Amino acid sequence: MSTKLKLLFGATAAPLAAFTVLLAPVRTTAAEVDVSKLPPAASKTVDFEKDIKPLLEGTCLKCHSGEKPKGKYSLETRTGMLKEGDEGPNVVPGNSAKSPLIHNVSRLVEDKEMPPEGKGDPLTKEQIGWLRAWIDQGAKWPEGVVLKAPPKPGAERESGEKAQAERPDPRGHWAFKAPVRQPEPEIKSPKLRKWVRNPIDRFIAARLEKEKLQPSPEADRVTLIRRLSLDLIGLPPTPAEVDAFVRDKSAEAYPKLVERLLDSPHYGERWGRHWLDLARYADTNGYEKDKERSIWPYRDYVIGALNRDLPFDQFTIEQLAGDLLPNPTLEQRIATGFLRNSMLNQEGGIEPEQFRIDAMIDRLDAVGRTWLGLTINCAQCHNHKYDPITMRDYYGIFAFLNNDDEPFLEVPTPEQQKKRDEVTAKVRELEDKAMADAKDAAEKLAAWEKEIADAAGDWSVLEPHEWHNFATKYEKQSDHSLLGGGDVQREAVTHVWIDTHLTSITGFRLEALLHPNLPYGGPGLMDKGSFLLKEFTCEVYASRGPTVTNQVKFKRALASREAPGFSITNVIDGNTEKGGWTTSLVPVDRNREDRAVFECEEPIAGFAGGTRLKFTVYQKSKEGGTQKESGLDCYSFGRFRISATTQPAPLKVDPLTSAQRTLFAKPAGQRTRDDTRELFYAFRLHDATFAEINKQITDSWTNWVYAPTTLVLQQRAEPRETRLFKRGDWQKPGDKVEAATPAILHPFLEGGPKNRLGFAQWLVDRRSPTTARVFVNRIWQAYFGQGLFTTPEDIGTRVEPPSHPELLDWLASEFIEPATPVKTLNRSIVKSGGESANEPFNGSTVQRFNDSTPWSLKHLHRLIVTSASYRQSSKVTPELLAKDPYNRLLARGPRFRVEGEVVQDITLAASGLLNPKIGGPSVRPPIPSSVGDTVYGGFNWPESTGEDRYRRGMYTFWKRSLPFPSMLAFDAPTAEGSCPRRVRSNTPLQALTTLNEKTYVEAAQALGLRVLKEGGPDNRTRAAYAFRLCTGRAPTDPELKKLLTFWDEQFKYFEERTGAAVNVAVPDLKNIPSDVNLHKVAAWAMVSRAILNLDETITKE
Repeated sequence: MSTKLKLLFGATAAPLAAFTVLLAPVRTTAAEVDVSKLPPAASKTVDFEKDIKPLLEGTCLKCHSGEKPKGKYSLETRTGMLKEGDEGPNVVPGNSAKSPLIHNVSRLVEDKEMPPEGKGDPLTKEQIGWLRAWIDQGAKWPEGVVLKAPPKPGAERESGEKAQAERPDPRGHWAFKAPVRQPEPEIKSPKLRKWVRNPIDRFIAARLEKEKLQPSPEADRVTLIRRLSLDLIGLPPTPAEVDAFVRDKSAEAYPKLVERLLDSPHYGERWGRHWLDLARYADTNGYEKDKERSIWPYRDYVIGALNRDLPFDQFTIEQLAGDLLPNPTLEQRIATGFLRNSMLNQEGGIEPEQFRIDAMIDRLDAVGRTWLGLTINCAQCHNHKYDPITMRDYYGIFAFLNNDDEPFLEVPTPEQQKKRDEVTAKVRELEDKAMADAKDAAEKLAAWEKEIADAAGDWSVLEPHEWHNFATKYEKQSDHSLLGGGDVQREAVTHVWIDTHLTSITGFRLEALLHPNLPYGGPGLMDKGSFLLKEFTCEVYASRGPTVTNQVKFKRALASREAPGFSITNVIDGNTEKGGWTTSLVPVDRNREDRAVFECEEPIAGFAGGTRLKFTVYQKSKEGGTQKESGLDCYSFGRFRISATTQPAPLKVDPLTSAQRTLFAKPAGQRTRDDTRELFYAFRLHDATFAEINKQITDSWTNWVYAPTTLVLQQRAEPRETRLFKRGDWQKPGDKVEAATPAILHPFLEGGPKNRLGFAQWLVDRRSPTTARVFVNRIWQAYFGQGLFTTPEDIGTRVEPPSHPELLDWLASEFIEPATPVKTLNRSIVKSGGESANEPFNGSTVQRFNDSTPWSLKHLHRLIVTSASYRQSSKVTPELLAKDPYNRLLARGPRFRVEGEVVQDITLAASGLLNPKIGGPSVRPPIPSSVGDTVYGGFNWPESTGEDRYRRGMYTFWKRSLPFPSMLAFDAPTAEGSCPRRVRSNTPLQALTTLNEKTYVEAAQALGLRVLKEGGPDNRTRAAYAFRLCTGRAPTDPELKKLLTFWDEQFKYFEERTGAAVNVAVPDLKNIPSDVNLHKVAAWAMVSRAILNLDETITKE
């Protein structure tokens, strides 16, 4: 105490304290609060995650959190919130009026106003109403949830371990709770109530009302039909379609338009392109080789499924497990191409298992982004840093997808199938004739069966311990066979080393085996599954000790089958370059299991410490003569196996395949007609009396037609074990992992199969918290440019909350189980009965549709495009630009540049060049010749001609190492991974593309000629027609004047330069009618080029 104070009050401070009390103002206490001044509690049921958590974290935790919270009062946990103050608990669950927290935020207690002056804006009455309602409803706080204060500006990110240890418990995250159909919100404004067309609008209007904004007026009818056409089918409306819609003033006009577009086959193309981004669709394998693949039937499946409005749950199941459905159709098997769209490495020197694992990782990433909306690949090497996904969760999902072979499937056209049926019928006819005509056929067959009864022999399969091929990589299978993959060379030598303790070996057996992963099942590695063996040698030496090799000499060789001119004896003649053995040169017949037996001149005695055998399989031809002779494109075995025997000579070769040997074991009386036919096939090949009929059958097989193929999945007969990879390294397998789903999500189906089918069914279980939310958000994104939450690939704990969370949940619930009527063509129309916008939507409105099925995509589209929100004008006012620059509140309609494929489609449609054909193989439009100069291994681009030159953009051949340049300029994804959203950029390259790229130049030329033919008698009507073809609307007078002035300038220029006019007018002068002036055509081509390059032409307004 100072000396002056001591003089006034003495040595003690008590008088000062008393004086301070006398001077202190009278304060309001909690007991004295006038609760009538409290803002009213909200009438709705309050959700902690959506309503309370963001409020507390955003306004309170800046001060009331951390190690030293203000007033020693922390709001990070429920325990902290309920802490008692000077006058009891700060929050009284069930009674907000008695809760000091509410008094303070309502600013009714002096010196305890929260937040304090200068520490943030006071809570609004609405926010206090939410808090009051939440407390009155019990102040429910999800177990284990810890709130987190927003990071301080400029603060560095915490270390991974610390962040993981201190992050809030994610179990309360809104995205991990199943969506619940939210009640439609109340709307106070009569103007907004009148604006509402369907429930979507109610949620939008409620938010606009809260933000004190009004929706924009409805767009004009020209804008509406163009917007709807671009959104639903990806093509602009024709002038005739625009005129018809503008003239039709009836209430049915818009719903009729919606239905016409939804029924268009181009609807599947438009929305199929969105899906193919997720599916990583491409026409090549990727990596260094980036070889061509055939998977376009999968693309066509997607288009067809969407056009049929295949329910999304079934759409999901077919793509992940169509082959596992009972009696799967061809289409359902094609659908599994979703998982096969991963890249495939065929480089030399690769480890096939490594890149199989890489493909698996890609598949999990695609599934995570497409259905779960989670970055599950972050848990590949360690537990997810932010979301509750553990490594064990990750590999549990991995196990669902880790038990498949990867064959390709033939997809014949009806014409091809008819031809195949004719060939098969002819072969059967010849076989039946052979069986019927053969004298004593049954007796001969029975005698032959006795002869071959012991032909299977006693063989010991040898297990390779080392093998080498310069390019092709072989992997040992569980049956000790070697399965080939990686780079495939036409000329190949494979060495195989085997250790054995067998002695007195008299011969070896080489089996050419089938496998689903091989072309047409094999046994060859490439082409049509064929092979050609040039030479087979064996060297013998001791497993231990000095390496002194002895070349094994073979006395003779036998084969189960031989193609004419390709005897098995060729492979032991010492010539590694000419001749060779193969089994068949004709389709179908070549794709069978076969074997050869090599009998040693002298038994191999073996060595006391074990014998090492080195086998060399020659499958090459330096001269190339044999390839031309046989028609075989590749010689390598796709799968082969070596066995040894100690049986005494002479050895036999089993003429039966393993499947035929199974039939052979059946008693004759139990065999079916097909069983007998299959055994007779083997019999007739080894009986000279059938030589002529065999030739006729072989000739018949040459008429077989190969069909297009596609990549599919097929469950393995022998399950593959899944292990957790330490730090994600496939070479460091850890604990065994069983198929399981993440614990944070809904339970797995009780009794469901632990395979891809069970996993797919789990994904579309109605209890799923993510699938429906993620999908409807992605649909919303396509219409409005961004989703209700802005990260469609990630719905985890680090994302921003949705702009309209109740709408998101309502849409998800409606998608799963439709309950909202929408009017549509050919269905009863009920005029609006003036229902209150605050009553539950009962369907008695202008919009009615009563027969939607669960998971219907078209129902979702109808709801969105018939809403008043979608139909707003996209014109932006200064007020909206200032308050909502990114249109998150949706007070105006969508406006943004369309995707690269649609840019091309608009151009081709306006020009009249567009070929509307649906589906089929990918095409190769013109591409700059210099583009391929930097492509490794050369670049082959056979430019499409005729109608294929002008297909829709989605049919353009997609090469992963060199994506189509004009579409890449417009932000098309490379297809190296799943793409839930495209980046939308605005660069000069885009203008240069549409101005100079060959397809766009040819389209401008075609549009110029079209305008001259169809545009009317004078330049004014022609210019207006060209403008309407490109933008949908008529030009204004100033716009028309500029176009005509530009035409005059160009016409005068070309009149003086006929050579330039020839180059600009059309690609081929023969296309110009004789009565049309060349200089006029050139001028109109330039005008067309200018209009096609308008921003408005490629923008959805």
